[in-house]
Amino acid sequence: MRLLPLLTAGLLLGPAGCGAQSESGEEPAMTAPSSITVTSTAFQEGAKVPTKYTCDGPNVSPPLAWNGVPPKTQALALVMDDPDAPRGTFTHWVVLDLDPSTNALAEGQQPRTQAKNSAGKASYFGPCPPSGTHHYRFTIYALSAKTGLKDGAKLDEALKAIDSRSIARGRLTGLYAH
Repeated sequence: MRLLPLLTAGLLLGPAGCGAQSESGEEPAMTAPSSITVTSTAFQEGAKVPTKYTCDGPNVSPPLAWNGVPPKTQALALVMDDPDAPRGTFTHWVVLDLDPSTNALAEGQQPRTQAKNSAGKASYFGPCPPSGTHHYRFTIYALSAKTGLKDGAKLDEALKAIDSRSIARGRLTGLYAH
């Protein structure tokens, strides 16, 4: 019966990578004022993220919109993460250096500059909890300057750049369980 613990570990850390921890494990800029409102036409705050936007469906990014970006904003960043992952926060998506006049991302839109997520890919990786219900946070950050990072930048480097430049933030949280 030694296989049972190994199988359980494999399910928790399995191919989806949801058991992996971000390099830093730190959420950026939580000291920045929360003045941005983030919404989605796909789900409400605290509601279930539809299967379409998860590993159980087509795994496309949900539509997101925001307002309340401060006038001095030079760029925007988006971080989607799961603080409930078994080994610490799992970062699913990092978008860098959006134009400050941008106020939405369409369903399935893959912006030009994305940092690597905790799975090591510079793309959207939808909710895929190994067990239980997890919280998925879509956080928009207003930045005082562009990060200047290239597409495929390392996760830790991107989170640090966002943290050091963040002047405001806003968040939409959705829930998902298989």
